[in-house]
Amino acid sequence: MNEIAVFAGTAGVEFATEMCAELGVELKPSRIQRFANDCLEAQLLTNCRQRDVFIVQPLVAPVQENLMELLLMIDAARGASAGRITAVIPHYSYARSDKKDAPRISIGGRLVADLLKSSGADRVLTMTLHSPQVQAFFRVPVDQLHALNELAEHFRQDDLSNTIVVSPDLGNAKTATTFSRMLGTPVAAGAKQRFENDQVRITSMIGDVKGKDVIVLDDEIANGSTILEVLRLLADEGVGSVKVACTHGILSNGAVQRIAAIPAVTEIVCTNTVPIADEKRDPKLTVLTVAPAFAKAIHHIHTGESVSALFNAP
Repeated sequence: MNEIAVFAGTAGVEFATEMCAELGVELKPSRIQRFANDCLEAQLLTNCRQRDVFIVQPLVAPVQENLMELLLMIDAARGASAGRITAVIPHYSYARSDKKDAPRISIGGRLVADLLKSSGADRVLTMTLHSPQVQAFFRVPVDQLHALNELAEHFRQDDLSNTIVVSPDLGNAKTATTFSRMLGTPVAAGAKQRFENDQVRITSMIGDVKGKDVIVLDDEIANGSTILEVLRLLADEGVGSVKVACTHGILSNGAVQRIAAIPAVTEIVCTNTVPIADEKRDPKLTVLTVAPAFAKAIHHIHTGESVSALFNAP
């Protein structure tokens, strides 16, 4: 692994440090500074000529600042004659901007993919894009990991004999079905409608959940409006205990506290693809690490081995 060089943007330092410990390599130093005119400058403080360079930065709040940092660091690596540059983006937040669903609207997921290539990225390593078509926006190879293995390992510690996995909507039903097979449980899904101002309404539940203990699985939780609507419907259906799980715990605007305040909810589980600030912590919140999964993927990318063989769900 002596030809590998891992750098991290401001938002990726903690994740990259844990990932490098798994890899057995040193996190290389870098510097981000801001000029008087508010422009950013990125400098890599270690030689990376002809090395396999990995730059770690989740696109989390402040998203635009962190995105610009990532682009500048990629450009710096290209200017330093890096052999190959991989953008390691645990959470690609612009994946939600994936279609033209209103007149004269931008498609940010595709634009940011183009910016990453233009800045010099040779490939992208990420986890659980919001929708499958986003991967096609990239003109460089993309390795998309998932956290189902980590989530399944966590829930297998419980008694699942009366448990059912619930997807908040039909769009996530395929993933929920895969997850239910990993746990050996049945699966159900909600019929969701989304309105203006991010208002959500789930009108019915497809599947029998009455009297069941439930694991609600989604790809991300932002404001928590979808999860709260699911919990409302599940309460009407007469379920037992509820656990909420997602990959990306954005958890903005007090989402954790609002979900945790519901008595039936016994646990909220997410991964560390998004850094969890202290004010978002709650006794019911469990954060699982996926840094080892990224470390394995980086090792396989570096050595030319298959990544999909490692992370495809059974």
